[in-house]
Amino acid sequence: MSDKYAFIDAEYAAACAPTIERMCRWLQVSKSGYYEWLSRPPSATTQRRQLLKIKIQALFEASDGSYGYRRLHAELVRGGEPVGPELVRELMRQLGLVACQPRPWRTTTIGGKQATAPDLLGRDFAAEAPGCKLVGDITYIPTWAGWLYLATVIDCFNREVIGYAMADHMRTSLVVDALGMAARNHRLAVDCIFHSDRGTQYTSTEFGAKLAALHMRQSLGRTGCCYDNALAESFFASLKNERVHRTVYSTRNKAKHDIAHYIEIFYNRQRLHSALGYRTPHEVRIEYLNEQLAA
Repeated sequence: MSDKYAFIDAEYAAACAPTIERMCRWLQVSKSGYYEWLSRPPSATTQRRQLLKIKIQALFEASDGSYGYRRLHAELVRGGEPVGPELVRELMRQLGLVACQPRPWRTTTIGGKQATAPDLLGRDFAAEAPGCKLVGDITYIPTWAGWLYLATVIDCFNREVIGYAMADHMRTSLVVDALGMAARNHRLAVDCIFHSDRGTQYTSTEFGAKLAALHMRQSLGRTGCCYDNALAESFFASLKNERVHRTVYSTRNKAKHDIAHYIEIFYNRQRLHSALGYRTPHEVRIEYLNEQLAA
């Protein structure tokens, strides 16, 4: 009995299916007019949107899925494509592209001895020239072989990571090596400010001696207050959101190579920074040097 009714239901559904003739009659259009519309080539607007989708998809993949609509819009404009940010946002939705999302921030600072160095920045991370204000911090990178510790030195002028060091420990030598790299590769101003939190590495005698040798002034924020060292924290948030949390490292060496590639190639030279007017740190530094030569 059920098979009989199933057959009848199928016949009824087929009879009621909306054919072309029925739909044209419902919409009060001719069948010939429908087929004429169907054979028309895509409009200029449709063609442009399809081309934009191809470009957006390519730029999104080139950023490893880290770019949202604002940075994709900036990349398109830099490439000479006249497009608005809301159109980029709409096309990203149609393509199902969603940029990677950050995870909650957690305090990792281990407070050191009571230090007497003041906070010379006061959360003002702007700088008029390279090598005048630097910020530093340490973070943890998980690998199957154990933790990898990363210390960075960032120039406030152009948000560039000018020094970094990685090791399987977080002794003072880690931050000393990062600062040493910054001093070797970039010209630092006399009395340059180095700002950090009050972690044991940054309040140690060894690190203080390194600062004195480089004629730098030490600045310390409060323990456990991410806002006092927001620029350094912002870089770590980008690194982990855009790379570390989306990658599994089987060894510390693989993590080192991948993070160095992210810093040197992507972050410093390719990633557009909203705080820099959607330019890269490398571009900002080169522009400044060219202006100094022309002056």
